[in-house]
Amino acid sequence: MDMRSEAGERRAKFVRLAEARTQAALNSIRKIGNLSNRRSYEWDESDIKKIAKTLQQAIADMERKYDPKGSGKHTDFRL
Repeated sequence: MDMRSEAGERRAKFVRLAEARTQAALNSIRKIGNLSNRRSYEWDESDIKKIAKTLQQAIADMERKYDPKGSGKHTDFRL
């Protein structure tokens, strides 16, 4: 296998996985938004701020992983 076809296969694999995983993340974020229904759920502004801050930090961590000088970290979310 030559370098060009190997690079093409790696690119195709990245695109396929990136699209699927990004769509899954967007669907999950939409589901979090569905929790806004006050008839079904009880929440306060501090809960929403914590959720938003955690999601923003996760995006920043993801971006750092693509920076050759950076490193990503993983943390679990708890309210």
